[in-house]
Amino acid sequence: MVGESLEELLQASPSLAETLRGIDLAAATQTPVLILGESGTGRSALARAIHRHSPRSSGPLVEIDPGVVPASLFESDLFGYRAGAFTGAESNSPGRVELARLGTLVLDHVEALPIAVQPKLLRLLAEQRYAPLGGRDRRADVRFVAIATPDLRRRVDSGAFRADLFFRLEVLAFHLPPLRRRLADLPTLVQSLLVDLAHRFGRPIPKLTESSWAWMSDYSWPGNLRQVRNLLERQMILSTGDELELPPPSDAVELQPCSLAELEREHILRTLAHTRGHQGRAAEILGISRKALWEKRKRFDIP
Repeated sequence: MVGESLEELLQASPSLAETLRGIDLAAATQTPVLILGESGTGRSALARAIHRHSPRSSGPLVEIDPGVVPASLFESDLFGYRAGAFTGAESNSPGRVELARLGTLVLDHVEALPIAVQPKLLRLLAEQRYAPLGGRDRRADVRFVAIATPDLRRRVDSGAFRADLFFRLEVLAFHLPPLRRRLADLPTLVQSLLVDLAHRFGRPIPKLTESSWAWMSDYSWPGNLRQVRNLLERQMILSTGDELELPPPSDAVELQPCSLAELEREHILRTLAHTRGHQGRAAEILGISRKALWEKRKRFDIP
């Protein structure tokens, strides 16, 4: 996959050279790294590349996402627990911190980190110490990489994310721009993806038709690199020829004029789809309160 190493990432995305200046030096340190960017921009690939270029490359790479773990279970998932720490804890269980010992711990969607866990994560970063639930204090031996959306700073301003934790993470921060802001990279990105997919499927590397390139170079790619890869993979599965004809997504068709109310309703629907129905995250992206989002959904008859 594109970006499995720092070299591949930069070769496939020439415009990132300036953005990622010093990333190889950052990988060689033990300092936490913060990767900011929209979903699908290659954040996880960059995190894996940092691990592979670090002195801990022979150690484990462990990932955890507070966005998919219930808040009530996240602390025990991250730090582990001892037998008897709570009802149902019949035996000791190592957390992700222990599983990542001598390696790298990647925290995806760090902006969704429960507020109650943030002071303990801050201590882990500052002192390399933590305590499993019901257990004694112990030392951690792990390198930390955090992945977040660009609105992390807004969560700091609103009090949903601790400022001291943010500044601890921001020492080495790298911003991955969305694909719509680096469309010049599209030809090299597509070629890298085609090579990778052809290798996976055991077939010759196909070429894209001119009509495919015509709409792709003007499209905004809301799903970023992930959307490009999914489209190419689907068409390679369905096609047997040497050329790929990529049908444009429905939203690539030129929009007809509409009212502001229709435009707002459509934007809310897209945002809810992006967050998979998560009200809090959708409200944050839209820059409104959850109550305001609820009122707009009611007004626009959005289920």
